[in-house]
Amino acid sequence: MRLSFYTYLPILIVSLFFQNGLAADSLAIRLQKHTAFLGADKLRGRATGSPGERLAAEYIIRNLKQFGVLPFAEDGSYLQHIPMHGASVKNSSKLCVLVPGDTIHPCFSNDYLLYKSGAQTFIPKPVPLIFAGYGISAPEFDYDDYRNIDVEGRIAVFFEGEPYSDDNDYFDGKNPTIYSYAESKQRTALARGAIGSILISRNADYTEWAAKKRSFQFEDVTLAYSISGHLGILMHPDAAKALFRKSYISLEQAYRMARENTLYSFALRTKLMFRGQFEERDFSAANIIGYLPGKESEYLIISAHYDHLGVGVPVANDSIYNGVMDNAMGVAAVLELARITASQKGKNKYGVVFLFLTGEEKGLLGSAYYTDHPVVPLYKTLANLNIDGLASFDRFKEVVGVGAEFSTLGKILKSAAEKNNLKKGQIPPQFLNYESFARSDQMSFAWAGIPSILIMDGINYEHLSFEQGLNKWLDWNARIYHSPFDDLNQPINWAAAAQHTRFLYDFSRKLLNAKQNPKWYKNSAFYNIRLQTIAEER
Repeated sequence: MRLSFYTYLPILIVSLFFQNGLAADSLAIRLQKHTAFLGADKLRGRATGSPGERLAAEYIIRNLKQFGVLPFAEDGSYLQHIPMHGASVKNSSKLCVLVPGDTIHPCFSNDYLLYKSGAQTFIPKPVPLIFAGYGISAPEFDYDDYRNIDVEGRIAVFFEGEPYSDDNDYFDGKNPTIYSYAESKQRTALARGAIGSILISRNADYTEWAAKKRSFQFEDVTLAYSISGHLGILMHPDAAKALFRKSYISLEQAYRMARENTLYSFALRTKLMFRGQFEERDFSAANIIGYLPGKESEYLIISAHYDHLGVGVPVANDSIYNGVMDNAMGVAAVLELARITASQKGKNKYGVVFLFLTGEEKGLLGSAYYTDHPVVPLYKTLANLNIDGLASFDRFKEVVGVGAEFSTLGKILKSAAEKNNLKKGQIPPQFLNYESFARSDQMSFAWAGIPSILIMDGINYEHLSFEQGLNKWLDWNARIYHSPFDDLNQPINWAAAAQHTRFLYDFSRKLLNAKQNPKWYKNSAFYNIRLQTIAEER
């Protein structure tokens, strides 16, 4: 059937189409083959530093060699070895909230969860608590929750989210900014001298809390050379009421102030102690780095994380968290982009680094390590195209650039979309908590000053209405994301995955042959970082 169809096409077009390796059927088959290996139960969910992840690494390297992609790690191999430390919290850990005249013992897992585990979280003596509003310091918006308080040597307590606004020039209006994420709040508290922080969950629904418990169940992993962290707690709002006891403002009153945009910071009358019990280990994991040279000494990084969660609490008798869409499919796409780009030897102005990252699920560890130990100087890295998942529901009519608004990469995305008869869409507000710029490895590259972007399919499909597409995404996020059901049994539209990969190839080609390097916009948080790396030739 396929051969008879192609006989109606000009022979030259058919030849070029297949030489590029971009034919829809053949590309879909290759993507499916890679994903079938990487997402198989045999790899046991590819947890960071696990035997299953090492099997995935061997598969990736075997394919890179076959494609003619060169090794680029410092030792002449494909592997950038990363020393790591792992810790798992035990239920015997004890958290004490000391209220004047009383002591309350919140229950681990039911009342609170830990962002970080290990000895650095110990608080052996009572430490005062300070309520720090949203825990945000944003000078560009003339907003600082720490303006009138001193949290040095204390524990900062703050709400999820950020100040509400209808003004797009103030905290991006109704859309969350990077200041709304737990990591940003914790980093700010630590920089102000706090020895710990408590983030109060916004949602009191225990079904939602059960989903949080599932995502927090896995081992906490850090880079072995990281500076000591601090106690980071996520607390259920019912349990958080105890933190405000005997204070002149209750938790309910603070919530009302937040709704009215009259929230301010103040000292609480409670103190806190924490004695954690942990299982700890030291181990090594690895990024995989290959490259293809260009005519110039600058490089585009195309990345995807190849780790996932591993084996966890069973759901419907399945304990393997396979991570097929997150992110075996993304790895498959980078492998195919490497294969296709390798067939275009000598045709690109700039070189390409194909970077397969470990530890993304543990806090973007592999990408953080890479930007601390880059094989190409940061200032000579044009941009990062990060891939975390592929279209899988249906062929799409629009693309979304996560982070496109921060740099001129958004203009290149628009040009590539027009070439492919696609629209440049926006992230639907329902997914801003899931598909944000801060949620995947592109964020590490951004903090290193490298313009970066994550390109997704928009909710405008060929055979699905907007409502049907929206419901599919809502259902996937609610039932499948970070669960054992993100496996090879879920329905996947491989034609859509192939379309997505072909678009990523077109986008990368525009980057590799652009007349001007991508740049951050001046109002972006990363603009000055880029200027600094260029000035320091770092």
